[in-house]
Amino acid sequence: MSDFERDSAENWRLSQHSRPPLLGELVERIDEALATARASEAAVMTVGAAALDAAAQARRAAELAERASAAMNSNGAPTRSTVQSAGGAMDDFTARADRVAERLSRLQRLPLST
Repeated sequence: MSDFERDSAENWRLSQHSRPPLLGELVERIDEALATARASEAAVMTVGAAALDAAAQARRAAELAERASAAMNSNGAPTRSTVQSAGGAMDDFTARADRVAERLSRLQRLPLST
């Protein structure tokens, strides 16, 4: 084998499938990864806000249940006014729960990308 044949550029070329990606391709991949990360972050923020709101609603519901239970147990047998006040609180809770459910269903319809 002569020196010319041994040092030919063809011997040093990489095949198409083993070539590293071009800089432009790497930039495109990075941009796509950033867009995906931003969309994921927005989705997590939305879900986190909904979870915090649901936790606050659960806390309020527990407080109302404790008050209703205390009112029921304080006089022994429930009176008509005690039952009506507990019912009013439950009506308020039910209305609030319906509003939260509607809000969550609207959030589910929002697109995840920003």
